Amino acid sequence: MRKWMFVMLMQLAWPAWAAHGYALWGDLKYPAGFDHFAYVNAQAPKGGELRLVSNLRVSTFDKYNPFTIRGNAPAYLSALMFDTLLTGSLDETASGYGLLAEDVVVAEDGLSATFRLRPEARFHNGDPVLAADVKHSYDTLMGPFVSPAYKTILQEVAGIEVLDPRTVRYRFRQPNRELPLTVGGLPVFSRKWGMENGQAKPFDKVVMDIPIGSGPYRIGPVTFGKDITYVRDPDYWARDLNVRRGTANFDRITVKIYKDNTARLEALKAGEFDLMRFFSAGDWARRVTGKRFDSGELVKAEFRHSLPSGFQSYVLNLRRPKLQDIRVREALGLAFDYEWMNRQMFYNSYQRVNGLFGNTECHATGTPSSEELALLEPWRGKVPEAVFGPMTVPPRTDGDSSLRANLRKAKALLNAAGWSVSEGKLRNARGEPLVLEYLDSNEGGARVVTPWARNLEKIGVTLVFRPVDFALYQQRLQKFDFDITTLAYQGTHNPGQEYADLFGSKAADIEDSGNVTGIKSPAVDALVDRMTRARSKAELLPACRSLERVIAHSHILIPQWFASTHRIAYNAWRLARPAQMPPYAQGEGWAIDTWWANKP
Repeated sequence: MRKWMFVMLMQLAWPAWAAHGYALWGDLKYPAGFDHFAYVNAQAPKGGELRLVSNLRVSTFDKYNPFTIRGNAPAYLSALMFDTLLTGSLDETASGYGLLAEDVVVAEDGLSATFRLRPEARFHNGDPVLAADVKHSYDTLMGPFVSPAYKTILQEVAGIEVLDPRTVRYRFRQPNRELPLTVGGLPVFSRKWGMENGQAKPFDKVVMDIPIGSGPYRIGPVTFGKDITYVRDPDYWARDLNVRRGTANFDRITVKIYKDNTARLEALKAGEFDLMRFFSAGDWARRVTGKRFDSGELVKAEFRHSLPSGFQSYVLNLRRPKLQDIRVREALGLAFDYEWMNRQMFYNSYQRVNGLFGNTECHATGTPSSEELALLEPWRGKVPEAVFGPMTVPPRTDGDSSLRANLRKAKALLNAAGWSVSEGKLRNARGEPLVLEYLDSNEGGARVVTPWARNLEKIGVTLVFRPVDFALYQQRLQKFDFDITTLAYQGTHNPGQEYADLFGSKAADIEDSGNVTGIKSPAVDALVDRMTRARSKAELLPACRSLERVIAHSHILIPQWFASTHRIAYNAWRLARPAQMPPYAQGEGWAIDTWWANKP
């Protein structure tokens, strides 16, 4: 779920705030009445078509409702069709400005946020966007048919009130720096979406009903199994608004669907679409070639960003008895030879992930500070003792380190955990072999997992690669039916309540929650709570660094890698772009928002 983080400057008390935008710590870059964001071309021409490739690992889509649990919606639908009360800028880490809302007021006691809607805001059917629609959207997203992540993130919202046709107030259970911005980032849709014969259908029955949003695009021509086209709304209500000036420049955005990565790459080379972001270092280094690249029609470009590194990881499911011993989990990580993989398979194009908050101020280094220790000491004996020492450093196999030494340590950990060789296999006291399954929705993933599996085999652990189709993969993930898988978690400069969904004890028992690891830790719950309630950066940083230490030393995630650039191949004859990418933009999202047709 996309959300923007907007809160007021908080010190000893919550000062009342009414303004055109919020900054996390009170430092908005753009003043009231600003003309446009600095990173857009305010005079960009409108017209032409942007042809994209679906970023989803599915062969087609089967619904237009992006919020319900079951089924697959088309790529980019939510971002293109649904406006929010507030929208963020791409050159700030924690600021946002009014979109549907013309101003926001946060009460002095921090227990409510009031949004006044712009009178010109309109849905695609021409209806005004009213406070009742905002309430309907919130109530629906908190209902039974929507991802449980919404309920977790919004658990401290006490309710929502319609004060007048254009004013809505969210009430909070207690002051929380994150809640005003969280509710400001919720999608807003019409009460008429899903109406049939004057009656509202249950939301899980709203499947192929065309969404009634207020965003810059509508659904246009669709060829199921092949492509979907979004058509720019020429009457888009916010087309001249400062936060939208210079954006949504294409008349049409067509998203094409291909069955596999090879088909996507060959289609790019054949000129079937205009832009593709690359996540495979091998493809980028060796296969992004051809006559269109030689002629300059297609261009390879790497755009350096300042985004958090995120924490893409091998995820270990603690619900599985064989993975509940921390020594077993640490041993698995010791058998992972990242340096060899980066050198032999990734062309040295990645950096190693470590912890949750890399490339942000929240990242923990060295030993805990006195402020961190004050938060951690109450949990001594209930968190790994290593938490009180230096921050984790992933095991290395270069320099003075070696895979052989790491495997010796791993074997000693397994022995200490009660696993020993019997009848030629590593077994526990019940005689069970240590066999684990790696779940993937892509058969090509075997290439990356196989070297790790070979190393594990040397210490008696069997890792079975299990590829399944994407629908079954999603289903098994929702039900937590796996031993190990890979997930790419996005990082953030401003962590908050979403970490209760990722690592909170309550979320561990909710099907389809974000707590895929299944960790249940009162210490983690308390640190997430402390982090969310921080009233200043001085309170936030010790809390998030302490949380990072506990998660990292629990060895529930085996860190993988990240790229410090966006690798994008695009058609330079058809597309034009701003000179510089804003530091906090996502690759294809930046193109969709701010590029334009070269000859519209």
